[in-house]
Amino acid sequence: MGAVVPEQGRLGAVVPGRAVPEAAGEAGSCSPGAAAGADGAARLAAGQPGAAAGPGAARPRALQPGACAEGRGAGPPAFGFLFDVDGVLVRGSQPVPAARRAFQRLADSGGRLRVPVVFLTNAGNCLRSAKARELSQALGLQVSPEQVILSHSPLQLFSQFHERYMLVAGQGPMEENAYNLGFKHVVTIEALRKAYPLLDMVDLSRRPKQLFPNSSQKNLAGVILFGEPVRWETSLQLITDVLLSNGNPGAELQEVPYPHLPILACNMDLLWMAEAKMPRFGHGTFLLCLESIYKKVTGRELKYEALIGKPSPVTYHYAQYLIQQQAEKQGWKAPIQRLYAVGDNPMSDIYGANLYNNYLKSARHSQAQAGLKRSPQAASSCESILVCTGVYRHGENRETERRTEAQTGETVFHGHRDFCCDPSLLEASHIVQDVDDAVQLAFKKENWS
Repeated sequence: MGAVVPEQGRLGAVVPGRAVPEAAGEAGSCSPGAAAGADGAARLAAGQPGAAAGPGAARPRALQPGACAEGRGAGPPAFGFLFDVDGVLVRGSQPVPAARRAFQRLADSGGRLRVPVVFLTNAGNCLRSAKARELSQALGLQVSPEQVILSHSPLQLFSQFHERYMLVAGQGPMEENAYNLGFKHVVTIEALRKAYPLLDMVDLSRRPKQLFPNSSQKNLAGVILFGEPVRWETSLQLITDVLLSNGNPGAELQEVPYPHLPILACNMDLLWMAEAKMPRFGHGTFLLCLESIYKKVTGRELKYEALIGKPSPVTYHYAQYLIQQQAEKQGWKAPIQRLYAVGDNPMSDIYGANLYNNYLKSARHSQAQAGLKRSPQAASSCESILVCTGVYRHGENRETERRTEAQTGETVFHGHRDFCCDPSLLEASHIVQDVDDAVQLAFKKENWS
C-alpha cells in the first residue's frame, strides 16, 4: 500500500507532504509557464503557439485547434478529449487502425477539429514538436505542439531549481528539454561518467584504461529523472553516488546525508505497450529499482520533491487549460464542462482521470459550502474511458491479477508507492474496444453527430 492519495481538494499536492505549484501555463513551443492566482485558485498563463509539424511526402491535413468546426446539427461543444498516445493511438511506431477512423469523426472535411483535443502522454524522451510530428504522421492530420503534453511539461513550474546545477537522467534531447523548461545548468549522466570515470564499473569494456584526476565540476544540487535511461546500471550507480555524496560523487563517503538532494521524477508508468505481445518496462520500473537500492544501501526511504505526469492531478489541470484555450480561440463563449480521458493503462490513465474527477467534485463541493461562485472556466467532470488495444486486455488483466492475489495473498498494484492502492480509482467509467469506439461513446452521451 502506498502513501495517501494527494489531497483531492488541493491540486498542488502531487506528493503528500510536498508543496507543488498549483497550475501550469504555456511559455514557448515545448513547455508550460507558471502563474498561480493570489486567491488560491489556479490561473494559467497565456500560450504561445509551437512550431508546425515538418513537411512530408503526403502532407497531413491541418488540425487547427483555433478553427474548430461545430458539430453537425449542434451548437459549440461543451466537452473535450484527453487522448493517451501509446496503446491508444499508436503501438510503438505503428498506428492503431482505429485511430484514423476516430479522427475522421473528430475533424470535418477540411481537417478542422469539431471538438477540442489534447494528447496527454507520459513520454518524455523527445521534444514536444517532435511528438506532434509523430502524431501527425500516425493520424494523417497535422497536430500542433500546443496540443501535446509530455510528462515533464509541468517542470517549468519549479523555478526554485532553475538556477541550480541539476543532474538529468533519461534519453533523447534531455539538455534541450531542460533548457526549454527553464533550467540553466544541467549535467547528463554521460557527462558525469566522463568527469568521474571510476564510478561506472559494471561494463568491463567501459572501465578506464588510464586514471586521470577528477574534474573540478561544481557540486550538484538536485536530480531530474526525465524517463528510463539506456544503461540502467550506469544511471542507478551514478544517481545513488550523487545522493550519497550530497552532490559531490568524487568525495569520500563520511556519513549518509538525509534528507538527500531533491529529486524531480517524471512518468511513473510501471509498464507500457509497444509492438511486443507483452508490456515493456517503463520509467516506473526504473524508479522502483532506484528506491529499492537506496533503501537497501541506506536503510531509509527515497523521497521525491515531486512526481509529475499521469496520474498526477496537476498534469490533468494543465490539460484542461489547453482544452479551454482551444475553445476560446474558436470564440466559443460556453466553457468546456466535460472531459473524456481515453487511455489503455488503468494505473496511469484511468487512475489519473478518476483522481482528477474526484478533485473537480471536491472543488465544487468546497466552493458550494463556502458560498463561492464557481469559475466559468472550470470543468465539472472528467470521465475515464479504457480501451483494449494496449496494456489492458478486457478480462485478461484482472483474471491474471486475481490468480496472483489468490496465490500470494497480496493485492496487485502497479501504481507508484506514493499513490494509494484505491481500487475504485482503477475502475474506468467505460470500457470499449478501441479509440474509435471511445469517440462514438462520447458523441452519443453528448448527443453529438
